[in-house]
Amino acid sequence: MQALDLLLNRSSQPRLQDPAPTGESLDNIMQAALRAPDHMSLKPWRFIVCQGKGLKRLGEVFELAAINTDMSEKDIERASQLPLRAPMLIVAICHHKEHDKVPWIEQVASTACAVHAMQMAAVAQGFSGIWRTGSYAQNEEVKKALNVAEQDEIMGFLYLGSPVTQPLPKPVPDPSQFFEFWSE
Repeated sequence: MQALDLLLNRSSQPRLQDPAPTGESLDNIMQAALRAPDHMSLKPWRFIVCQGKGLKRLGEVFELAAINTDMSEKDIERASQLPLRAPMLIVAICHHKEHDKVPWIEQVASTACAVHAMQMAAVAQGFSGIWRTGSYAQNEEVKKALNVAEQDEIMGFLYLGSPVTQPLPKPVPDPSQFFEFWSE
């Protein structure tokens, strides 16, 4: 797949199935994350790859968090199933490192670039994915279970697998709505 085609046709796929990336494909995805823009080479990220029993373990974390934060019965029942929506899920964590030249927000942006790079690397190899956040990304119980420090952020959950359906065409936005030019 050509890089420009990949970027211009980026689309999330919420319905994913086996197989998930493995071997060289998974290594390429991880290496793509580690090539994200990174001021001062701080590597302000940490990733947890969940598959198989790891997905169930994360589901248990979500369920316990739902119970301990008094979520609705429906949310509690659904919590353990959320990670099972794909055969692989990568938890992306911005692991902030104190640095006088690299503020917290820049480290968050770097981690976000790493997540985007992983999704694009997956698509380039014939897989698909969707980057989700939701209430569990901000849940203190989840953060505690995943050893996320107070100054760190769960950037989201990257679900990866093979697409169930082909993506529908997306409308092409008008760049003039978002870009202005200062030419003179």
